[in-house]
Amino acid sequence: MSEHNPPPSLIPHYTTAEVANLLGMAVRSVQLMVDRGELEAWKTPGGHRRITRASVEQWRTRQSGTPAPAPTMAAAAPASIPAAAQGPASAKSVTRVLLIEDSVHFQNLVRLLLQRHFPQVELHVAHDGITGMALYGQIQPDVLLVDILLPDIDGAALITTLRTHAQFARSKLLVVTSLDAAEREAYAFALSGVRVIHKPQLVQQLPQVMQELLQAESA
Repeated sequence: MSEHNPPPSLIPHYTTAEVANLLGMAVRSVQLMVDRGELEAWKTPGGHRRITRASVEQWRTRQSGTPAPAPTMAAAAPASIPAAAQGPASAKSVTRVLLIEDSVHFQNLVRLLLQRHFPQVELHVAHDGITGMALYGQIQPDVLLVDILLPDIDGAALITTLRTHAQFARSKLLVVTSLDAAEREAYAFALSGVRVIHKPQLVQQLPQVMQELLQAESA
């Protein structure tokens, strides 16, 4: 965990809850990011984490590939959806798909299928659930593709967490998994009413299911 003696009080910082709100993820996920050294933090005498604004902006830059704004000395109240992610109204005309999948093979397969059948779609990829939750808050995808078996947090828990955020209601959800119907029973609490594609049928089923989801999104 990247924690050290508190910096001068003038250095801008967030609480853990503020970072969670800013990135659109759970407080526990932010704590894990601090523990892994992805965010720079220190602890107050009372044991509360304080996370530097600079490290949050640097993390967002690494995830999105866009330049981070220079931190200012004035404190700013974080928004539930980052302003940078919202962009101009015209930018949201692009159909965004977020794939949360740790297998490089299936990442490449989904990318190939989307490029072939839906070249107009903008695909974003996250390798784990925590990164996926952060990207979700930033790009607000039209379609969310989630694997069930993910590092750090499984897909079912991720879906359950995202459902607590109002912006999740506008996304179409599709689960892709190597688990068969019997193995998926343990995750039924999160998969009720959700479209599921068994990975052995991904090539055959994904184009048709995506077409249906995109038509529903544009209706």
